[in-house]
Amino acid sequence: MKIYYFANQVYQLSYAWPLYTEIGGSFLVRKYKTLLKFKRYLRGSIKSEGAAFLGTPVVERRKLRHVSDLSGVILSQSNSRIHNDPARLKTVFIGHGTGDKKYGGNARRLESYQYLFVSGPKHMEKLRDTGVNIPDNRLVKVGNLRFDNYVNGKTTRNALMDRMGIPEKDHARKTVLYAPTWKWGNGTLNKYTKLFCREITKEHNLIIRPHHFDSHHVPKLKLWAKLAGIKRVYFSNSNRITRSDTMHDFLVSDVLISDTSSVLYEYLITGNPIIVANTDFSDLHNMPDEMNVMTIADFFDDSKSILDVVNRNLSNPENNSRFTEMLHNCFYFNDGKSVKRAAEFVKQLSRGFP
Repeated sequence: MKIYYFANQVYQLSYAWPLYTEIGGSFLVRKYKTLLKFKRYLRGSIKSEGAAFLGTPVVERRKLRHVSDLSGVILSQSNSRIHNDPARLKTVFIGHGTGDKKYGGNARRLESYQYLFVSGPKHMEKLRDTGVNIPDNRLVKVGNLRFDNYVNGKTTRNALMDRMGIPEKDHARKTVLYAPTWKWGNGTLNKYTKLFCREITKEHNLIIRPHHFDSHHVPKLKLWAKLAGIKRVYFSNSNRITRSDTMHDFLVSDVLISDTSSVLYEYLITGNPIIVANTDFSDLHNMPDEMNVMTIADFFDDSKSILDVVNRNLSNPENNSRFTEMLHNCFYFNDGKSVKRAAEFVKQLSRGFP
């Protein structure tokens, strides 16, 4: 039985990585450029004898219109049409985030998948608002696969701070995570990064995690911060899906600032406060209040002091119960066993395959 994982970009594979570490498999990418990035960012991640060149998982370039010869199960993180032989190759859609932004491309492609892994009620609401028609028996409730390592305490805050290069003397400081989206969603990276670096680092550590499509801005931002003499600012690379996983940044941080990124909802697993940097992007899903983080988050715009907003949220931990309540409104289970549920389904699905 063979298991394949497909994504258009390396960072999207972070949603498949927890399952891969449980049941194995190999990876498919569309472009040679993505394959080279895969080799670069996952170099040395596999220590076993089955590792491919440079110590990465096995990866192959494949156009999805040329997979009719494959047999087994393919799990996709991208909303792409897979031209498979359904009798030989079963298709499962995982996706790469369940925020309020709408699916890219043609959402009707989701109907072509034989099964969809569903992370929670918010995911179901998003499918309904999109208008796709998928029978209940093809929707598999697994929860959020990425939450398991966080819930199960696979690593420690201090160990991650050491890996990020945060000095031990700063471990006791509060840490702010700024994780904006890109231009699709009117991301705020270019608008607020320098302001946040100047103001937040006066008292706290600051981790900046740009969207993959904005990661090319990081070298010049690092140089600017160095020349400006700004300390306690760190950058996280979304392509480094093993060493810079989103959940690692969550574990280190005490408060999140974002805009329209799906990270707003994933961060609910921490129970920590969330601040939304105002943006005028409005092409979002309609969500009931109990699944809309905008109804409980604080907001920042140019009329306010970001340091004041951060400190106000850090000083009111009793309000964090609102975020935990919304977590359970948006995601199934949250018990550290989502990967096992998904793995068991894939194993059942693959029975009878060579």
